[in-house]
Amino acid sequence: MSDQPPPYPPLPLLSSVPPNPDPAQAPVPAPTTALVLPSPAFPNKRKRTGFRRKVPSGSPAAPVAASPSAHPPPSASAADDIIVINREPTAEAVTALTAGFPADSLTDEEIEAGVVSDVGGIEQVNYILIRNHLLARWRETFNSWLAKEPFAPLIPPHCDHLLSAAYSFLVSHGHVNFGVAPAIKERLPKEPTRPNTVIVIGAGLAGLAAARQLLAFGFKVVVLEGRKRCGGRVYTKKMEGGGRSAAADLGGSVLTGTFGNPLGIVAKQLGFPMHKIRDKCPLYRPDGSPVDPEIDKKVEGTFNNLLDKSSLLRTSMGEVAMDVSLGAALETLRQTDGGVSTEQEMSLFNWHLANLEYANAGLLSKLSLAFWDQDDPYDMGGDHCFVPGGNGRLVQALAENVSIVYERTVHTVRYGGDGVQVVVNGGQVYEGDIALCTVPLGVLKNGGIKFVPELPQRKLDGIKRLGFGLLNKVAMLFPHVFWSTDLDTFGHLTEEPNNRGEFFLFYSYATVAGGPLLMALVAGEAAHNFETTPPTDAVCSVLKILRGENLTAMSNFRSLYSYLHKVVIQCLSELTVIIDYLFH
Repeated sequence: MSDQPPPYPPLPLLSSVPPNPDPAQAPVPAPTTALVLPSPAFPNKRKRTGFRRKVPSGSPAAPVAASPSAHPPPSASAADDIIVINREPTAEAVTALTAGFPADSLTDEEIEAGVVSDVGGIEQVNYILIRNHLLARWRETFNSWLAKEPFAPLIPPHCDHLLSAAYSFLVSHGHVNFGVAPAIKERLPKEPTRPNTVIVIGAGLAGLAAARQLLAFGFKVVVLEGRKRCGGRVYTKKMEGGGRSAAADLGGSVLTGTFGNPLGIVAKQLGFPMHKIRDKCPLYRPDGSPVDPEIDKKVEGTFNNLLDKSSLLRTSMGEVAMDVSLGAALETLRQTDGGVSTEQEMSLFNWHLANLEYANAGLLSKLSLAFWDQDDPYDMGGDHCFVPGGNGRLVQALAENVSIVYERTVHTVRYGGDGVQVVVNGGQVYEGDIALCTVPLGVLKNGGIKFVPELPQRKLDGIKRLGFGLLNKVAMLFPHVFWSTDLDTFGHLTEEPNNRGEFFLFYSYATVAGGPLLMALVAGEAAHNFETTPPTDAVCSVLKILRGENLTAMSNFRSLYSYLHKVVIQCLSELTVIIDYLFH
């Protein structure tokens, strides 16, 4: 299974050269302003782990080279005004990209904040150089508080205001000086320094991060959580049985892109090791035999080629592409292309479709051909990793010293000029100056919270338009590891196209969970059908698949199958230690 680099056009402002480690180093001659990023900067290679594929050529979501008319190079006299902070500023642009910033332009939030007086001019160029430098230094020194003063000697006096603007923006928006390092925590005020009280609704990762940021600003903060735990869809459960135990991430389980992922910074601050998910992912046919490598390579190439063609198709269709699904486009192209013919090839092709539905958390029939990959430019660079012991360890660290009231399900929010009233189950009312709602989109869609007065129409429209998908998991704890320990994933093909996402991918957590744990994923249409599947049926289906795959890579499974079958069927009262559903 080869991963061919995507045909990206070049991006501006990127280099693989590391930044200058010494900010006090004497200035060096100014670099040229015609800086080009390698193509691509962070290739989204097609991986078996279900993460986003490479950006297809012709995709409007793909980063494109700046045109001369859009970004004219500064004149010779203007270039003289460009400041020099680091020998290789393009390397710092890489950090800006991974942190979610464009390498050579401003975000909408920066423009709204008024960080420069002249958008598009030399002042903006210098601001971006300063911003990128601050971001790069913070990523290098994430265990320390990033202060503004040490950078002042590097900045010419006429740019002092840009240093202040960049530093203020990055701190106030939580791009630097966040997390749980001792040097960061000791900066938190012991007591509120502002008279305002903020009520945060929901103790998921968004709510916890927001609460910590508000505490750093000096607000009094109280978090209301409907469940008995915090973390939202990030939930690590200790599974026990047969003298074995393991930490199973039943919700979000993968840190995607540790270069730019804030949780990657938190994990490093805590000293947690991170296990890179290895790319090796063998696929097995329904009878347990391995897929022929040549056929696998051929079908994967066909699949990626059809995605590229779908991008060209939407370009030619214009606005009409908004009303066409990605699934319909791929099926039409597959039928006309003729690259998939045999039954095994079709099963492989359906596996890739299931993986794509997993990557997008939605049915291909519901994904817009025009917009399905519009978030690709915001993918964070770096490896995809597991956190040993589960992501619940990150949740626990973020919840430390945050005032959380559990089992408080909010059903009404009244707001106005005199503050807010948040009404929870039982009729208890919490009063504050501001309410910050971080509940899941589904809660807002089904009207679980009543707002008085009603939310503005633009927000109601946004809630209505946004969608979300479904993913189910089956977590299984075994007496011992019977699969290959050099794998983190392996795939399973199905014969039924409508069931292509049922247990199509297995995660091995044996190296990180503390026990012999396997996780089977259910995506796409199968995930919706799975919602009504009895737990015993689900477990038996998974065990049947694993017994079939015993024909090749799992030679030790035969002796375990009868044992596990008895455990599943006879110990229904303990079934929750073997199977759990996502979002419980």
